[in-house]
Amino acid sequence: MFWDKVSGFYDLFETVYNGRVYHGIGKKVAEEIDEKDIVLECACGTGALSRYIAPACRKLIATDLSRGMLKRTAKKCRGYGNVKVRRADIAGLKCRDNRFDKVVAGNVIHLLDDPAAAVRELVRVCRPGGKVIIPTYINASEGINKRAVRLLEFVGADFKRQFDLRSYQKFFEDAGYEYVEYYVVEGRMPCAVAVIEVKMYF
Repeated sequence: MFWDKVSGFYDLFETVYNGRVYHGIGKKVAEEIDEKDIVLECACGTGALSRYIAPACRKLIATDLSRGMLKRTAKKCRGYGNVKVRRADIAGLKCRDNRFDKVVAGNVIHLLDDPAAAVRELVRVCRPGGKVIIPTYINASEGINKRAVRLLEFVGADFKRQFDLRSYQKFFEDAGYEYVEYYVVEGRMPCAVAVIEVKMYF
């Protein structure tokens, strides 16, 4: 798997190329987390967001399909007793409806064949009144240097789509989500954070 292969140097690449945003996303996501929350994180990668979520919540279940990435997350979060690291597929979560207070999926929907279906799955497992938090690089924005994207594609990353802020907002509008707030973490490659307030969408 591509993500297993890059797990060992992914943090270094992100920090050197886009460190301000890479670390800023975690801080922004943590602002949406409460100390009593049970949180599911999908596509946790190397734990870049996990390490900010863990100290802010009651319990974090950090999941990914890549075993290499999960090893990095486990190492990064080993000091937190409230974190469990599990292998799971964002497109088919094996847990009951309304299970979590907050659900996070960072920088993954642009890699999926059916991102709308994945978002429905995230909403399904989040309780009404909770939040689904989805940060995504808006690497189609005007003025963005595309070299990093081309490099990742060259070594095997499979980007299904790219967003700017407006197309990102339209993605959620077209999927039928009315209660969404957006924040942008600015930097070399900005990241838009969509925060869905969960009603009865499913």
